[in-house]
Amino acid sequence: MRETTDIVDIQATIAYMADELKPLLVRQPVMIGIHTGGAWIAERLYPLLGLTDPLGTLDISFYRDDFTRVGVNPTVKTSNLPVNFEDRHVILVADVLHTGRTIRAALNELFDYGRPASVTLAVLLNRDGRELPIEAQVVGHHLKLKKNQHIKLLGPEPLRLEVQEVQA
Repeated sequence: MRETTDIVDIQATIAYMADELKPLLVRQPVMIGIHTGGAWIAERLYPLLGLTDPLGTLDISFYRDDFTRVGVNPTVKTSNLPVNFEDRHVILVADVLHTGRTIRAALNELFDYGRPASVTLAVLLNRDGRELPIEAQVVGHHLKLKKNQHIKLLGPEPLRLEVQEVQA
């Protein structure tokens, strides 16, 4: 395992993402972070954007199409959507966009709670390997990794990135 703090300055990347999201504030969006890393990123973006509606969080564990592969006892957290987002603009925050499966699961869960007017996807890291046609509108940093590497956001304090080698 290797920390990649030398590759990505997380705080600067989050500040960049906030600047990219500021034009959306005219829509009075609701922000929702995907557990766990996306929620950590959303917690840092939220005050930078001066949002007034409470921050929401989603746990998409039971919505993943590969749920049975994560084991019998996955770590499940509670989704917390304190604001009705029906016909509202939503900023959905994730840590890493890789295959697109997490985002698909998050969208499925969101639609179980209501129908937003729009969803803007903001991700800290975008990497290749997409399996689903999902694209982030706001990307903090593009990262190229080998097929046998995964990146994990660790935190919440301090936030740091770790590249993990996976067995084929």
